[in-house]
Amino acid sequence: MGELPDLAVVGHTNAGKTSLLRTLTRDAEFGEVSARPATTRHVEGVELMADGRPMLRLYDTPGLEDALGLADLLEALSGNERLDGPEQIERFLASPEARGRFEQEAKVLRQLRASDAALYVIDARDPVLAKYREELAILARCARPLLPILNFVGQPGHRAEAWREMLARVGLHAVVAFDTVAPAVDGERRLYAALATLIEPHRDTLEQLIAARAGEAVARADAARHLIAEMLIDIAAMRRTVAEEAAEPTALGALQDAVRQREGAAADALLGLYGFRREDAPTLALPVLSGRHDDDLFHPRALRDAGVRVGTGAATGAAAGMGIDLVTGGLTLGAAAALGAIAGGLWQTVSHYGERLGDRLRGYRELTVDDAILRLLALRAQALLEALERRGHAATTRLELPAAAAPEGWRDAPLPPALAEARIHPHWSSLSARYTPDEDRMAAAAELARAIRALPAPPASE
Repeated sequence: MGELPDLAVVGHTNAGKTSLLRTLTRDAEFGEVSARPATTRHVEGVELMADGRPMLRLYDTPGLEDALGLADLLEALSGNERLDGPEQIERFLASPEARGRFEQEAKVLRQLRASDAALYVIDARDPVLAKYREELAILARCARPLLPILNFVGQPGHRAEAWREMLARVGLHAVVAFDTVAPAVDGERRLYAALATLIEPHRDTLEQLIAARAGEAVARADAARHLIAEMLIDIAAMRRTVAEEAAEPTALGALQDAVRQREGAAADALLGLYGFRREDAPTLALPVLSGRHDDDLFHPRALRDAGVRVGTGAATGAAAGMGIDLVTGGLTLGAAAALGAIAGGLWQTVSHYGERLGDRLRGYRELTVDDAILRLLALRAQALLEALERRGHAATTRLELPAAAAPEGWRDAPLPPALAEARIHPHWSSLSARYTPDEDRMAAAAELARAIRALPAPPASE
């Protein structure tokens, strides 16, 4: 035992010990998770980092497989001597059986004796059997604090209450429910807080870990909302100029592809930010990632299913959610907005309109992305963010997006002013050859990220 708290993660075979470590370390690649019994055969350690420094050492151990047989052996090894628990364990570890039939159990007990405490992981779906009581009795002989972790409590048919009752009967009243596949929003905080009551000498370290993890969660969510804001500004500001009507279908296809790719890039960035892989992405809601197009971003059904109505600005007819900015009487709405800005004294916008205004006066058309698509993009990105916030790194299935992860305001209320501002600044789009990020764009992105952050989220399920 050293300066950092050392925790042995113990429990029966396939209870979810490696899964717990994956979720706590936010590393979906740690160890091996499988439905096969006894997947973990050796003790594997990992340091849990926070604020750039190690805060906790965790040790994944093999599953306990024959607690009843080991209990009989411990009694036999004691003989007529009155040995206490640690003495019984040490005698067992020195015996030939610890290198033979009970080799796996010996690895667990040896690590527990060298640790400050243990997390005893329980598959709450399992019935409460005699072998589990015997496991706890054997682990108690190591004279180390045990914190039972009820895993898979988010699954139907769990027996959490029966487990709590049994644990109370053997004197374990500090119990934490922590589903490694879909942990509660404050599940990690509660786990470390309960642990701090059991290993008082390390309370300060664990409280620092709680604070650091909370700060990381806020910073991660802020970064995620900024990624969403950047995507929305890129797409709102994007325009494709078409010199003649015959070229419109080709330009329209290119514009739609650019939007799909930008959404895919944002989704990839969100997945990476939360430590997940591309293959974790939802199958239908993000077709650009999965290769499926039956739920295409520009299909009217996608807009309808999201509760978003199609309605373009200056003209309609290009496609669902697409707009055509037309010349009317020598001016377009975009050009009129520019002249209005000039009249209002906002001279910094003038230089960005000269060339566009000239093109429009020559009869050019500009393809744009309609507000409906911006709404749908925002809804989908926020649904993905909501799912990532609630996903544990032990999950092995694709993400499932919540049915209503974003507030109704994104469906029907006016879009945030930052997006309206982006409309009249095509050079703000990184999808444009004329991309020129300036302080105004940075400010708009920050404003939009704050607007996304201010939107209320659905209550977390516990």
